[in-house]
Amino acid sequence: MVLAGVGLVIIGVIIFSILVYNSFITLNNRVSNAWAQINVQLKKRSDLIPKLVQVVKGYSKYEKTTLTEITKLRTAIDNSKSVSKKYELNQEINKLITRFFIVAENYPELKANENFKLLQEEITDVEDKIAYARQFYNDVVFKFNTRLQSFPFSLIGNIMGLKTAEPFSEKSDYKGVSF
Repeated sequence: MVLAGVGLVIIGVIIFSILVYNSFITLNNRVSNAWAQINVQLKKRSDLIPKLVQVVKGYSKYEKTTLTEITKLRTAIDNSKSVSKKYELNQEINKLITRFFIVAENYPELKANENFKLLQEEITDVEDKIAYARQFYNDVVFKFNTRLQSFPFSLIGNIMGLKTAEPFSEKSDYKGVSF
Protein backbone atom coordinates (compact mmCIF):
# COMPACT_ATOMS: atom_id res chain seq x y z
CA MET A 1 0.00 0.00 0.00
CA VAL A 2 2.76 2.44 0.98
CA LEU A 3 4.75 1.40 -2.08
CA ALA A 4 1.76 2.13 -4.31
CA GLY A 5 1.37 5.57 -2.68
CA VAL A 6 5.05 6.37 -3.21
CA GLY A 7 4.75 5.16 -6.82
CA LEU A 8 1.77 7.47 -7.40
CA VAL A 9 3.67 10.42 -5.90
CA ILE A 10 6.68 9.71 -8.13
CA ILE A 11 4.45 9.41 -11.20
CA GLY A 12 2.69 12.64 -10.20
CA VAL A 13 6.01 14.46 -9.82
CA ILE A 14 7.19 13.15 -13.20
CA ILE A 15 3.95 14.22 -14.92
CA PHE A 16 4.07 17.63 -13.24
CA SER A 17 7.72 18.07 -14.28
CA ILE A 18 6.91 17.18 -17.88
CA LEU A 19 4.00 19.65 -17.95
CA VAL A 20 6.12 22.44 -16.46
CA TYR A 21 8.99 21.65 -18.85
CA ASN A 22 6.62 21.80 -21.83
CA SER A 23 5.09 25.05 -20.60
CA PHE A 24 8.57 26.60 -20.37
CA ILE A 25 9.38 25.43 -23.89
CA THR A 26 6.12 26.97 -25.15
CA LEU A 27 6.72 30.28 -23.36
CA ASN A 28 10.34 30.41 -24.45
CA ASN A 29 9.28 29.88 -28.06
CA ARG A 30 6.65 32.61 -27.70
CA VAL A 31 9.29 35.01 -26.39
CA SER A 32 11.53 34.18 -29.37
CA ASN A 33 8.65 34.57 -31.80
CA ALA A 34 7.54 37.88 -30.29
CA TRP A 35 11.12 39.18 -30.52
CA ALA A 36 11.26 38.05 -34.16
CA GLN A 37 8.06 40.00 -34.85
CA ILE A 38 9.62 43.17 -33.43
CA ASN A 39 12.64 42.60 -35.65
CA VAL A 40 10.38 42.14 -38.68
CA GLN A 41 8.79 45.54 -38.05
CA LEU A 42 12.14 47.23 -37.33
CA LYS A 43 13.51 45.75 -40.55
CA LYS A 44 10.46 46.94 -42.46
CA ARG A 45 10.98 50.45 -41.12
CA SER A 46 14.70 50.25 -41.93
CA ASP A 47 13.83 49.26 -45.48
CA LEU A 48 11.60 52.33 -45.83
CA ILE A 49 14.35 54.75 -44.79
CA PRO A 50 16.41 54.49 -48.03
CA LYS A 51 13.22 55.13 -50.01
CA LEU A 52 12.58 58.20 -47.90
CA VAL A 53 16.15 59.38 -48.44
CA GLN A 54 15.73 58.92 -52.22
CA VAL A 55 12.55 60.99 -52.27
CA VAL A 56 14.17 63.77 -50.25
CA LYS A 57 17.47 63.84 -52.16
CA GLY A 58 15.85 65.92 -54.86
CA TYR A 59 15.28 68.70 -52.36
CA SER A 60 18.84 69.99 -51.91
CA LYS A 61 17.83 72.54 -49.29
CA TYR A 62 16.74 69.77 -46.98
CA GLU A 63 18.71 68.98 -43.83
CA LYS A 64 21.01 66.20 -45.01
CA THR A 65 22.58 65.61 -41.58
CA THR A 66 19.27 64.21 -40.34
CA LEU A 67 19.23 61.75 -43.24
CA THR A 68 22.81 60.72 -42.50
CA GLU A 69 22.05 60.18 -38.80
CA ILE A 70 18.94 58.15 -39.63
CA THR A 71 20.95 55.96 -42.00
CA LYS A 72 23.67 55.36 -39.37
CA LEU A 73 21.09 54.44 -36.73
CA ARG A 74 19.34 52.13 -39.18
CA THR A 75 22.59 50.21 -39.67
CA ALA A 76 23.24 50.09 -35.91
CA ILE A 77 19.74 48.68 -35.25
CA ASP A 78 20.23 46.02 -37.92
CA ASN A 79 23.56 44.98 -36.35
CA SER A 80 22.49 45.04 -32.69
CA LYS A 81 21.55 41.86 -30.82
CA SER A 82 20.74 43.40 -27.44
CA VAL A 83 17.12 44.21 -26.62
CA SER A 84 18.04 47.29 -24.60
CA LYS A 85 20.46 48.56 -27.26
CA LYS A 86 17.85 48.12 -29.98
CA TYR A 87 15.41 50.01 -27.81
CA GLU A 88 17.84 52.92 -27.30
CA LEU A 89 18.61 53.08 -31.02
CA ASN A 90 14.91 52.80 -31.80
CA GLN A 91 14.18 55.79 -29.55
CA GLU A 92 16.87 57.82 -31.32
CA ILE A 93 15.57 56.95 -34.78
CA ASN A 94 12.02 57.82 -33.68
CA LYS A 95 13.21 61.28 -32.62
CA LEU A 96 15.02 61.80 -35.92
CA ILE A 97 12.09 60.61 -38.03
CA THR A 98 9.78 62.93 -36.09
CA ARG A 99 12.22 65.81 -36.63
CA PHE A 100 12.48 64.77 -40.28
CA PHE A 101 8.72 65.10 -40.78
CA ILE A 102 8.53 68.37 -38.83
CA VAL A 103 11.25 69.94 -40.99
CA ALA A 104 9.49 68.63 -44.11
CA GLU A 105 6.53 70.84 -43.15
CA ASN A 106 8.72 73.81 -44.20
CA TYR A 107 9.00 72.47 -47.75
CA PRO A 108 5.57 72.54 -49.41
CA GLU A 109 6.89 70.91 -52.60
CA LEU A 110 8.28 68.01 -50.56
CA LYS A 111 5.16 67.77 -48.44
CA ALA A 112 3.05 67.66 -51.62
CA ASN A 113 5.18 64.91 -53.19
CA GLU A 114 2.98 61.82 -53.54
CA ASN A 115 5.82 59.38 -52.81
CA PHE A 116 6.74 61.33 -49.67
CA LYS A 117 3.13 61.21 -48.45
CA LEU A 118 2.89 57.48 -49.07
CA LEU A 119 6.17 56.81 -47.26
CA GLN A 120 5.08 59.01 -44.36
CA GLU A 121 1.85 57.01 -44.03
CA GLU A 122 3.70 53.70 -44.32
CA ILE A 123 6.26 54.69 -41.67
CA THR A 124 3.44 55.78 -39.34
CA ASP A 125 1.73 52.41 -39.90
CA VAL A 126 4.96 50.54 -39.17
CA GLU A 127 5.50 52.60 -36.00
CA ASP A 128 2.06 51.49 -34.80
CA LYS A 129 2.93 47.87 -35.56
CA ILE A 130 6.24 48.21 -33.70
CA ALA A 131 4.39 49.52 -30.65
CA TYR A 132 1.94 46.59 -30.78
CA ALA A 133 4.72 44.03 -31.30
CA ARG A 134 6.69 45.52 -28.41
CA GLN A 135 3.62 45.33 -26.15
CA PHE A 136 3.00 41.71 -27.12
CA TYR A 137 6.66 40.83 -26.55
CA ASN A 138 6.62 42.44 -23.12
CA ASP A 139 3.41 40.58 -22.20
CA VAL A 140 4.97 37.25 -23.16
CA VAL A 141 8.24 38.10 -21.36
CA PHE A 142 6.26 39.05 -18.24
CA LYS A 143 4.44 35.72 -18.29
CA PHE A 144 7.67 33.78 -18.90
CA ASN A 145 9.59 35.62 -16.16
CA THR A 146 6.73 35.26 -13.67
CA ARG A 147 6.53 31.53 -14.29
CA LEU A 148 10.31 31.20 -14.08
CA GLN A 149 10.44 33.02 -10.75
CA SER A 150 7.46 31.26 -9.15
CA PHE A 151 7.80 28.22 -6.92
CA PRO A 152 7.82 25.27 -7.79
CA PHE A 153 8.29 26.24 -11.46
CA SER A 154 11.57 27.95 -10.58
CA LEU A 155 13.06 24.60 -9.57
CA ILE A 156 12.48 23.10 -13.00
CA GLY A 157 13.47 26.35 -14.72
CA ASN A 158 16.78 26.30 -12.86
CA ILE A 159 17.36 22.67 -13.83
CA MET A 160 16.69 23.68 -17.45
CA GLY A 161 19.18 26.54 -17.10
CA LEU A 162 16.62 29.18 -18.07
CA LYS A 163 17.26 32.85 -17.39
CA THR A 164 14.74 35.67 -17.21
CA ALA A 165 14.09 37.40 -20.52
CA GLU A 166 14.84 41.09 -20.98
CA PRO A 167 11.75 43.24 -21.62
CA PHE A 168 11.74 45.77 -24.45
CA SER A 169 11.24 48.96 -22.48
CA GLU A 170 12.75 52.22 -21.36
CA LYS A 171 15.36 51.97 -18.66
CA SER A 172 13.97 53.01 -15.35
CA ASP A 173 15.04 53.07 -11.77
CA TYR A 174 12.05 51.01 -10.59
CA LYS A 175 13.26 48.80 -7.76
CA GLY A 176 10.12 46.81 -7.09
CA VAL A 177 7.56 46.91 -4.32
CA SER A 178 8.59 46.88 -0.67
CA PHE A 179 6.66 44.61 1.67
